[in-house]
Amino acid sequence: MSHSSPASYLVWTLLTAMLGSFLLFHLWSFDRFKCLRWDSGASSGAFKRVMTYSYLLTIPLIFAYALGNMCIKYHEGYVDIPTHGIVPKPYQLWEPFARSTIFPFMLIFSIGWSLEMVTHLEELCFWLFLVNSGSAQQNWFQSLYFKVWIGGSGLAVLYMPLVTIFTRHDPLKSEAFTFLAGSLGSLSLTLWFTPVLWTFPSFLNNLRAEGVDTETIVRLTKFSELNMIRVVFRFLFTVPLLILGVDGVRTHNHVNESMLWTDFLTMLAGLGCCISSGITLVIFFPRSVEGEIAARDAAKERKRTRSAGYSTSIADIDSMHREPSGFQNNQVSSTGGGTYLLTSSPVKQTFSLDGTHDQGNDIAYHPDLRVAQNAWDDFDEERDIPAALPSMKPLRKKQAHDIEMSTVDTLTESNVSVHNLRASSVNPMISNFRSPIDFRGAEASGNSSRLTFSSRKT
Repeated sequence: MSHSSPASYLVWTLLTAMLGSFLLFHLWSFDRFKCLRWDSGASSGAFKRVMTYSYLLTIPLIFAYALGNMCIKYHEGYVDIPTHGIVPKPYQLWEPFARSTIFPFMLIFSIGWSLEMVTHLEELCFWLFLVNSGSAQQNWFQSLYFKVWIGGSGLAVLYMPLVTIFTRHDPLKSEAFTFLAGSLGSLSLTLWFTPVLWTFPSFLNNLRAEGVDTETIVRLTKFSELNMIRVVFRFLFTVPLLILGVDGVRTHNHVNESMLWTDFLTMLAGLGCCISSGITLVIFFPRSVEGEIAARDAAKERKRTRSAGYSTSIADIDSMHREPSGFQNNQVSSTGGGTYLLTSSPVKQTFSLDGTHDQGNDIAYHPDLRVAQNAWDDFDEERDIPAALPSMKPLRKKQAHDIEMSTVDTLTESNVSVHNLRASSVNPMISNFRSPIDFRGAEASGNSSRLTFSSRKT
């Protein structure tokens, strides 16, 4: 982007800054940044760490590249060249400090781009594995697609910085070859992703036919739509930089000499890069708004319960301090006007002086105990009612004098789907799918299905 104006870098800086703000907001809403910890749970293996940190490093690296070049471009300003008019000052006329920053910033950009290709390659390999794998192939980490991702990721991390390093003697050629190498790699991954989008509707129809539950179908449909939108913006990111790179390595630079086309392609590439990266964030860390609302409601209920329990305790302590004086003032009456508090009871019980329980007088005398007594009575009533049992079929006697085992009459939709997956060609990993980098419970899907249906019909 040596020929681009300072405004183009300003657009890149603003877009990446908004992407970073969205990243912080999304991860805070997702799990309060717990996913960024080195040990974020039972499913935080080496693969999830690599994918999380490689993706999160891409955004600050691109932001640093855009911000640094924006500051230098605005500081150097424009210059009037007789044959070209007023154009951004060429790097040959920059101050020595500004020229010394060209290679570091370009190297930062190439490293960030290589990490982005690692992310895109993993998604491509994972969706290919998910679409093409059957029930016999359940382990993603032992599949050919995972090995392809390892090899391709290592190649991307190596060749992108090396291209920038080997061409650093000429900043214009270094920039052109970096754009050409990165855009060719990203464009090839994007083109390979289009067959996945093409076959995904038939894949979803096959899942419906195999009896997969509706929740999984909805979740995969949402990811399919997000991937389709993201592929469009990937083309907007790679194709403009490919045009600039191809034009830059040629002898005559027709596109790079036009400020209009240079700025247009540069801004278009920044828009595609930031939006596609934002969609990747949503796919990698999918939020469940329903679960978040339920968690907030549960937290409010726990807080309200603790507050109510604390208020009841204060009222009980006050009544304990008031009771002895009431007992002494009324002990001359032989009709049982005085009360005695049994403090060891969960709800304070009252007794008359003659040994009989006088609940009505006591509660009337102690209004603070009415709420506690009513709650205890409700608890007793609920305790006496047996828990709701699933409908059971009666035992039937067969002709051979054998008794048929009674079974549960109905099963939930998710359990039925897992039961159907046991005898189908669908990978059991699909029913546990949450994210391309989170395989929580995927390895134990076969065991969970056996445990779930250990008492199925005979």
